Amino acid sequence: MASVSARRPTLGVAIIALNAQARIAQCLDAVRFADDVVVIDGGSTDETVSIAQTHGARVIHAPDWPGFGRQKNRAVAALGTDWILSVDTDEVVTPELAASIRQTLEAPRADVYALDRLSNFCGHWVRHSGWYPDWVPRLFKRDAARFSDDLVHERLVFDGRVDKLAGRLLHYSYDDFETVLRKVDAYSSAGARQRLAAGSRGGFARAVGRGLWAFLRTYLLRGGILDGQTGFMIAVFNAETVYYRFLKLSLARSQERNAGAGSGKC
Repeated sequence: MASVSARRPTLGVAIIALNAQARIAQCLDAVRFADDVVVIDGGSTDETVSIAQTHGARVIHAPDWPGFGRQKNRAVAALGTDWILSVDTDEVVTPELAASIRQTLEAPRADVYALDRLSNFCGHWVRHSGWYPDWVPRLFKRDAARFSDDLVHERLVFDGRVDKLAGRLLHYSYDDFETVLRKVDAYSSAGARQRLAAGSRGGFARAVGRGLWAFLRTYLLRGGILDGQTGFMIAVFNAETVYYRFLKLSLARSQERNAGAGSGKC
């Protein structure tokens, strides 16, 4: 009797999106080698959904935003493939990385793999500032990992070792300065909500101290100075995000106390 050849492991791509028409086509074109692609849309008002559908992705509407971690877990749960690759709409898998993924899945040596991510800030590739090297675990065997439930800065949670893949994941994180300012506001607000839920304290002095430390750590300790003007801008961006996070946390704490005092009986 002829032997039955082993079935080829299937690969699914998990993506979450919100008003991502600028990059999502490039992102999806780069993962056409996958067996299934799912896009969880958080309520886009631009052409994100139609672009995703045109490029062959399955689009699932989920406008009730639960945070980055839980939204990504929704995308993972929507896939029935053996392996899952998680990418963001502003990330592009290079041909070298795609070939590495395909080759690895033919004879995997681990359940979780990290990708070599190189980020772009306003048109400049960043090779210091704490942004590079940046090995991010993104390829994993089904049921071997899940994303944390964090509102922002989610991480892949798993047991065991991580192997590394050849090839780069290109990250177009900030196309222009307007995007930088929007993300300062969004990330600081999400970070404040997350710390509020965890019982952390805010305050002006804490905001100034933490913001200053974020700048020094990025620009000096993490080599931002070697990235020139771009490194300085990133250090300021990190400092502002931290500074506003703790100011917003302090404001939220004050609003809680005022609400509690207002509900008390005389």
